[in-house]
Amino acid sequence: MRKADISGTGERSPESFDAESFDAESFESDSFHTDSFDGAGDTVTSAGRAANRSGPVVRRGGWSTDPTTGELQLDERSALRRVAGLSTELTDITEVEYRQLRLERVVLVGVWTEGSVASAEASMAELARLAETAGSEVLEALIQRRDRPDPATYIGSGKAEELRAVVLSTGADTVICDGELTPAQLTALEKVVKVKVVDRTALILDIFAQHATSREGKAQVALAQMEYMLPRLRGWGESMSRQAGGRAGSNGGVGLRGPGETKIETDRRRIRERMAKLRREIREMKTARDTKRSRRTSSGVPSVAIVGYTNAGKSSLMNALTGSGVLVQDALFATLDPTTRRAELEDGREVVFTDTVGFVRHLPTQLVEAFRSTLEEVTGADLLLHVVDGADALPAEQIKAVREVITDVVRESGAPAPPELLVVNKIDEIDPVGVTRLRALLPGAEFVSAHKDLGIERLRARLDEVLGGLDVEVSVLLPYTRGDLLARIHADGRISQSEHTESGTRVHARVPRSLAAVLAEYAHAGAVEA
Repeated sequence: MRKADISGTGERSPESFDAESFDAESFESDSFHTDSFDGAGDTVTSAGRAANRSGPVVRRGGWSTDPTTGELQLDERSALRRVAGLSTELTDITEVEYRQLRLERVVLVGVWTEGSVASAEASMAELARLAETAGSEVLEALIQRRDRPDPATYIGSGKAEELRAVVLSTGADTVICDGELTPAQLTALEKVVKVKVVDRTALILDIFAQHATSREGKAQVALAQMEYMLPRLRGWGESMSRQAGGRAGSNGGVGLRGPGETKIETDRRRIRERMAKLRREIREMKTARDTKRSRRTSSGVPSVAIVGYTNAGKSSLMNALTGSGVLVQDALFATLDPTTRRAELEDGREVVFTDTVGFVRHLPTQLVEAFRSTLEEVTGADLLLHVVDGADALPAEQIKAVREVITDVVRESGAPAPPELLVVNKIDEIDPVGVTRLRALLPGAEFVSAHKDLGIERLRARLDEVLGGLDVEVSVLLPYTRGDLLARIHADGRISQSEHTESGTRVHARVPRSLAAVLAEYAHAGAVEA
């Protein structure tokens, strides 16, 4: 989407994959860089202002003069901003330089095949937010009612001509479609509208490329982009011409004559080689992630995975529960890398919270596959804290979209699905009638406002109750040489009876399932020797 130059070198950002101008040599580099521009054009949030204030800042645990990790990341993203309407461009500037100096002006187009009018409008509103997050200025939006998308141009030849007129009248340079287009549809629609056409999948991949920060996240995004781009690789003129067999010219000698390999075939082969290398790197990084996860599991500390729709307030809730200060921004897919923090509940029980990547309707399958190792954090959790945006027009659709992805991940892992606790966030933005309606729609859910710290203490008590219900009762006789296990029972469980005998300490308690598995060999008291 965005071809921004923030380094001052005049080079294009390597995350902006464009199948039309693809150069296979760019994939020879092993490093992937993302810029710090957020592209949304919004004002800096309170967390960003806090990072720029002088003097002490109030934290959950007291006073602190050091900014949090999230504030530093938000400050970095806000380091360069474009301000629409304050242009000083020269009239004779070239097209390439012109596109680097301003936001892309886009027109949105969607096909309404099912559902209500409100659902179709909500989908277009979400597409507009995605476009703004990617660094675009939305000028116009069109919706067409059809039984199914047109196989040739996605919206039909007549509507494509209307779209061309809208592009000319608004001066737009990009068209974004609310759906995944086939390579043929992409080419045919571009020939009619005569500007760049981007579908929903490419738009989300572009946002992920901007916001990925960790080495694993960048590799996952790069793999997803290549999987999307491979069937859409194109070229013109000489870039599609045949190369000589082995050498330039046809007189290279015996064994070197012939048409050789076409340029597009060479590009595809290099992309496949790069994809294979990225898959190996991701598998290696997955091993390290599995080791950390197994270490947390063996410690007996309950694990809670925070899942939900993008921009539902997962990171804000993470900060409210743990005081960790992770990045919070009012933007779609603001955080991609999973963050794990430890906190204490009201009864002193330690819990590990993991903030996962957000979901969205029609999440690209390439991203689901690339982020498989990250999404596996969900399968190993003891509880899913499903955060719902209460201020959204269609919260039920959000819940459905999230559960579809989680079901696919859990089904492939073969592990049982963890229990789920719904948490409706942003109740401070809903009127009392809306809250009453949501309570009837989602019985058993907790209603909070992570931004204004409303309902957080009640949620903590509910977490204590739910996690306590997941514990199992054990009766063991621990030898005095296993004081470490007794300490873990005191830290992670609830002891109802304890007695010191000649052969060891007899304990009756409720402990997490992982700790109960470790204590299983001491369940038969008579067989234990001091």
